[in-house]
Amino acid sequence: MTKPILINDFLHLHDIVPLIDVRTPAEYEQGHVPGAFNVPLFSNEDRVRVGTTYKQVGREEAILLGFDLTGSKWSSFIKEALIIAPDKRIGVHCWRGGMRSGAMAWALGLYGFEVFLIQGGYKKYRGWVHQQFEQPYKIQILGGMTGSGKTKLLQQLSVTGEQVIDLEDLAQHQGSSYGSMNKLIQPTQEQFENNLAGKLKDIDKKKKVWVEDESLTIGKRSIPNPFWHQMRDAAIIDIKVDVQRRVNSLAAEYGSLDKDFLMESTERIRKRLGPEQTKYAIEAIMEGRIKDFVKIVLVYYDKTYRTGLSKRDISKVSSLELDDTDIATQANNVLNFTINAPAK
Repeated sequence: MTKPILINDFLHLHDIVPLIDVRTPAEYEQGHVPGAFNVPLFSNEDRVRVGTTYKQVGREEAILLGFDLTGSKWSSFIKEALIIAPDKRIGVHCWRGGMRSGAMAWALGLYGFEVFLIQGGYKKYRGWVHQQFEQPYKIQILGGMTGSGKTKLLQQLSVTGEQVIDLEDLAQHQGSSYGSMNKLIQPTQEQFENNLAGKLKDIDKKKKVWVEDESLTIGKRSIPNPFWHQMRDAAIIDIKVDVQRRVNSLAAEYGSLDKDFLMESTERIRKRLGPEQTKYAIEAIMEGRIKDFVKIVLVYYDKTYRTGLSKRDISKVSSLELDDTDIATQANNVLNFTINAPAK
């Protein structure tokens, strides 16, 4: 049985009904619904052949070619779907909700699946994604200079039950020239947006949502403009942490990283750091003086942070000193601060 369904409605079922994306591996890799399984009807090459036939010969010839290419695969499609959805309830989509998803839905329905066919396919889903960034949210920005422990604070706030959007986690980048940590691989821009929309979907818009202060770009990924503008207009708590604590924290984090990676990352900010400071920073890296290296680059990052903070509405900026090193105590202090002295 096949049931056409709007993406908005299906996403409410997504936690209990798995979704298969029958587009090619290349399309899926470019961007997909978070949590969706890729069961491609065609390989990347086969899709090109079918598309070319459709344009140059006609629809009917393209359909015949499609069946020729998939003829021996239908049993494996069904077996894979059974592994994904053993209770035989499954969602299916392709790019526009056309022939690919229609064929898969027909085959699964014939086998006895209850199939939810996404109307408009992935294209419609992408429209839904952009709509999420336009929604109004009660954003509370957590700011502070590099090394202040903002990410750990956000994680602790989440543990306490607060709503948190961790943009750096979604972008798989820590936001600076060193932000890949020589291991993180960023999703595509499209997938970053999909992941963010998936988190925003579950946000209670009547309650506060915590977001770390970020520039427009995180590594090579850009925060969607409508959400970014809300972040810039939101109240911000500028947490103050002793500079030596920040240096120690960053030195502990970066000390184990490959020296070549640190030097290459430092070279990328040579123009902004200046040739002399860049030289000193690289020498410190080579000699294993990680704290000295951190102190040098912090001059640049602190200046950048202060510049960004100065462009905000001063009435929405509040400062909070955090002297305690215990993360749970810090989070509690931040929460008490928002209750007793909320930013305007």
